Amino acid sequence: MTSATLSSHSATHTPQRSALAVLTLGAIGVVYGDIGTSPLYTVKEIFGPSTGLAPTSDNIIGAVSVILWALMFVVTLKYVILILRADNRGEGGALALTALAAHAVAHRPRLRLGLLTLGVFGATLFYGDSVITPAISVLGAMEGLEVVSDDLKSWVVPLSIVVLVGLFLVQRFGTAAVGRLFGPVIVLWFVVLAVAGLVHIVEQPQILRALNPMRALQFLHGSGWHVFALVGAVVLALTGAEALYADMGHFGRAPIQLAWVALVMPALALNYLGQGALLIGDPTALENPFFRMFPSSWVLGVVGLATLAAIIASQAVISGAYSMTRQAIQLGFLPRMTIRFTSAREMGQIYMPAVNWVLLVGVIGAVVGFGSSSALGGAYGIAVTLTMAITTVLTFFVVREGWRMPAPLAWGATALFLLVDGLLFVSCAVKLFDGGWFPLALGLAIFALMSTWARGRALVMESIRSDGVALAPFIASLDPTDLQRSRRTAVYPVANPEVVPQALLHNMKHYQVLHDRNLILTVHYEEVPWVPAEDRVAVQDLGHGFWRVSLRFGFMETPDVPEALSLAEKQGLHVPPFETSYFLSRETVVSTPGAGMAGWRERLFAAMSRNARTAAEYFRLPDNTVVELGTRVQI
Repeated sequence: MTSATLSSHSATHTPQRSALAVLTLGAIGVVYGDIGTSPLYTVKEIFGPSTGLAPTSDNIIGAVSVILWALMFVVTLKYVILILRADNRGEGGALALTALAAHAVAHRPRLRLGLLTLGVFGATLFYGDSVITPAISVLGAMEGLEVVSDDLKSWVVPLSIVVLVGLFLVQRFGTAAVGRLFGPVIVLWFVVLAVAGLVHIVEQPQILRALNPMRALQFLHGSGWHVFALVGAVVLALTGAEALYADMGHFGRAPIQLAWVALVMPALALNYLGQGALLIGDPTALENPFFRMFPSSWVLGVVGLATLAAIIASQAVISGAYSMTRQAIQLGFLPRMTIRFTSAREMGQIYMPAVNWVLLVGVIGAVVGFGSSSALGGAYGIAVTLTMAITTVLTFFVVREGWRMPAPLAWGATALFLLVDGLLFVSCAVKLFDGGWFPLALGLAIFALMSTWARGRALVMESIRSDGVALAPFIASLDPTDLQRSRRTAVYPVANPEVVPQALLHNMKHYQVLHDRNLILTVHYEEVPWVPAEDRVAVQDLGHGFWRVSLRFGFMETPDVPEALSLAEKQGLHVPPFETSYFLSRETVVSTPGAGMAGWRERLFAAMSRNARTAAEYFRLPDNTVVELGTRVQI
């Protein structure tokens, strides 16, 4: 921002308001697509066979009251007011919060390791959400066809698969063009939700008793053991709450909060009240209360709009899965993968082929395997509620250790949120064998991959350190007259800057040559989303034509090594791009008996290592400057 801009308050006021409006519209389209499609199936599941709840007036009012106050407590109070404040330099999400919590307890290594493990496990549960959200949202929208005609029921699953396959196929082209439509479409969706609900509220105003929180408490208290099945269904209204925090880096805290208060929460409340009013007047509408809110001539149009909203909700979690995977790679929990940038202007718009096709297989499997939104409802809650509980625990350490809030306040708020999270999780856990196992199994499988990769990389570093030659004595022992010098620059990317790179030893052994300038390069990923340009590079002159260069990147950044090395000029190190070669050591991991990891994990790590994307591609090294030399590493 220039000084001229700052000189006039009136000049900045309009652009700031305009920017806030644009960001708020974007937040409505991307952030709230998931929670915005919950009315498609939530009320139907609350009065479904699994809960045994009769659609009497008192039960309907009580159930709607529980939905409204769950939204108020969990989404508004916990996420919108509290957790959105826990930003990691503007970024949010499971891994950003994990890094923030780990940094807050950096002086307690064991606790830090425990929080990192807990946070990574919480992040893996997001992949279960990325599979189930597209499946349940699109199925829920397509089930509106059953209201039009029973003959269309057999078309619900096939048409859902067609829509989902099309959605995943277009990912490679990017979402910039479609993204411009997200906000207006979802705004229209929420307006339709609100108007439809208001019409039925006017017909049955007694539903407004649900606004009294005492009706929710009385209803829960009087439900007996059925309360767990009931609350497990209410969780469906809360799905998407994590997206408020995960997408904070894209839109900022204020637009997300404004969108929730001004449009999303009122529209959801009116629609849930309207569905309750409809059921009070016509209990037979229970088969599909959402679509029965509309005249029969409107249903096909609403199905089309609901399908668009479901696609947008699905797009949000698919894009989130790409972003989460990239963060996990940067933090060292997954091997390098191919990342394609689909926009020349927006670095956050990426496409990851491997993640895309794995998600597609999982989503199609969920649609075919479960067959309906009701069946998928049983699979939805466990992963979401467990993630909510993990978020609460991590936030406690940020609030208490990072912000230094008073202990009674931090402990009291955490205990209250954990009590609610615990009730939600236990209520969903009763559906473990009705599909709840699916996202848990998926999350555990991905956690096994992540933990195996992180542990395997640590073992590789230990092996290289134990077998390597210390760098400082090696440089001191060099005799400039023994080796021919090449008048070029050699860059040796290494994980351990204290030992001599294997590629350098190979160069000297086979070619009897040493370059004029030798850069021992290490790339570090910090537990922050972005690293300022002035902190990007650190240079240390080791003598005899050797420099130790350290590059720092945040977990949201794309590492571009040549561009970063150009910043070393300010520290007296000139790296001419056309006179520089990059020598990479490509490690072949060999599993051996002994300490380390279990045999199957070592073999898994070796397979992941073989299939990882090359460092040359990942660090954006020019193809004609790279020389790869192989080395075997035993773990």
